[in-house]
Amino acid sequence: MLELFFVDETTMTLDFPIRCCWMKRAQQMALPAAGKTRDYLHWIGAYNWLQDTIEALCVPRKTSSNFIRFLEYLLVQRVPDGPVVLVLDNASYHHAADVQACLSLFQDRVMVVWLPPYSPDLNPIERFWLFLKNEVCANCLYPSLPVLHTAVEQLFVTQNDPASRRFSLAHDFR
Repeated sequence: MLELFFVDETTMTLDFPIRCCWMKRAQQMALPAAGKTRDYLHWIGAYNWLQDTIEALCVPRKTSSNFIRFLEYLLVQRVPDGPVVLVLDNASYHHAADVQACLSLFQDRVMVVWLPPYSPDLNPIERFWLFLKNEVCANCLYPSLPVLHTAVEQLFVTQNDPASRRFSLAHDFR
């Protein structure tokens, strides 16, 4: 069976995004601040359009070698057989020579489709990243990156469980 993956990366910190929220009249909510932090969680992820699931890998930095680690995870461990279509944006490390060499190893079963430059609206995983940050991070201060990491992993588990799935893009367009 053909697998269709939209691939992208995101970054999270302890500095959470502030979103709208309800408060009682004359009782303004006070949100704690994480302070200056230079610690990040970088995720490389692939949204499986046909299965409505997410495959993701937390990496220390967004580099070509870590992107190759993700490709190996996706194409060797998660989808070892069968044809795969990867939809990629134009991040510089996607075009790196070592990434292209890695992709050539799978050329008999992997087709790469490149999105036009500066077109995040064409990549559905961008909407999943927004959903993830709204669900897990918005208005919430985590005490440490490992706690945030655990919360993100739990949302991935929920997303990949059909009985408890809360985000769906593929079914909205069918």
